[in-house]
Amino acid sequence: MSAKRQINKILVANRGEIAVRILRSIKEMGLKSALLFHRVEADSPSLKMADEIYEVTGDTPVAAFLDIENIVKICRENDIDAVHPGYGFLAENAKFVEALDEAGIQFIGPRPEVMTLMGDKIGSRNFVQERGFPVAPSVLDTGDAEQFIARIMEIGFPLVIKASAGGGGKGMQIVRDANGLSDVVATAKVEAQRYFGDPRIYAERYIENPRHIEVQVLGDQHGNCVHLWERECSIQRRFQKVIEETPSPALNQEQRQSICDVAVGIAQSVNYTSAGTIEFIYAPDGEFYFLEMNTRIQVEHPITEMVTGVDLVAEQIRVAMGEKLSVAQDDIVQRGHAIECRICAEIPDDDFAPSAGKVLMLRPPVGDGVRFDSACYEGQKVGTAFDSMIAKLVVHAEDRDAAIAKCLVALDEFVLLGVEANADYVARILRHQAFGEGKTDTGFIRHHADDLLPLAVSEELKTALVATAALSDRQFVAMMDAIPSPYRLMKEWRN
Repeated sequence: MSAKRQINKILVANRGEIAVRILRSIKEMGLKSALLFHRVEADSPSLKMADEIYEVTGDTPVAAFLDIENIVKICRENDIDAVHPGYGFLAENAKFVEALDEAGIQFIGPRPEVMTLMGDKIGSRNFVQERGFPVAPSVLDTGDAEQFIARIMEIGFPLVIKASAGGGGKGMQIVRDANGLSDVVATAKVEAQRYFGDPRIYAERYIENPRHIEVQVLGDQHGNCVHLWERECSIQRRFQKVIEETPSPALNQEQRQSICDVAVGIAQSVNYTSAGTIEFIYAPDGEFYFLEMNTRIQVEHPITEMVTGVDLVAEQIRVAMGEKLSVAQDDIVQRGHAIECRICAEIPDDDFAPSAGKVLMLRPPVGDGVRFDSACYEGQKVGTAFDSMIAKLVVHAEDRDAAIAKCLVALDEFVLLGVEANADYVARILRHQAFGEGKTDTGFIRHHADDLLPLAVSEELKTALVATAALSDRQFVAMMDAIPSPYRLMKEWRN
């Protein structure tokens, strides 16, 4: 049981679309907001949404958002009661939470000891397995390379080697036979140290053609814990999600209930508070295994909000205030189907190379059941300082087929000029017969690579299409036809 805590002003320690998303809930709850920003995004629309803004500086823009000491100082000097970290940056950094605790500032998220336990891939696996929840066969590296390799051979192939402190697919290596295994292990340890400052690794049985299914959970400080059903996130490139949907087309109601019950059991075992996600590997034979827990709000949380009607960010804030969850398990019902597409500044047809440029025109899709989460704006210079995701297109409809159709219409309406993005590529995935039939797994993009190639278009046709798109836009035409001052005052004249 926790006493209620007064929160009046919340600092959003993040940027981009998630900052806009969090600020909206803060405003709707009648609370004051503050926002961090770096000068490279001094014109972001999110700055106009916040009641107060504070510039952060550093050797790089990312480093500026990772400066714990400076962020705590901003909080202390400006009477900030709480910090919402969004995702990325400091969202799963236990040292950040401890620094806020010491300063008497509330972190909107779980306790640091829970974050530490579940953020450690090895520690969390052990914790979950010891409590009887399903975990794929695995072996941990104890520092003895020969013994580690010998135990790997006992598991059998294929297998995947991962960093204990890893995330986002960095440092992961799939191994299909014993050839060069010692070199792969050595490389994995080096990459784990380079990416995460922790050389510990482990190996687990690699499930061929699995689905990636995760369950959204919410817990409060009064012992209440609920799930908000599952999301399927199998469409990935380089272990990064591209399209997410809920409900999963793979599960029947019995399977759905089973995986959600396990997720709640894991969250309750760790006394989890706030919003979190339990991720699973779902095998073709119907078995599922714990993968990891993300102790933060997820990029794909909007699709859960669309089908349940629950504001997850508002629930996080209420939990941080010491309040009970506003919903009970029986209140949470899946209604319809939702799909999220990540719109990224990248070139899918060039091995997903990052794209940069100035946004010359932006026309987001609109309509009933269409949600466009973004902080992108015309005139914005999109660079490579931050993650490549610039927007999230989310749609909600009565069933999966209708949701796919609505998503394709929205992608067709979406206009972004000046920066190359993956919108057309995402549309190709949605149109693919296998996706329509729900036959997806984490290797979908790799398996269907040839089918997802674009039609060959000449540079002349590209130019004509861009010009046609621009000339069909009323605002663009109005600007083009406008008579600039001072000639507007001269009326009719001849030279």
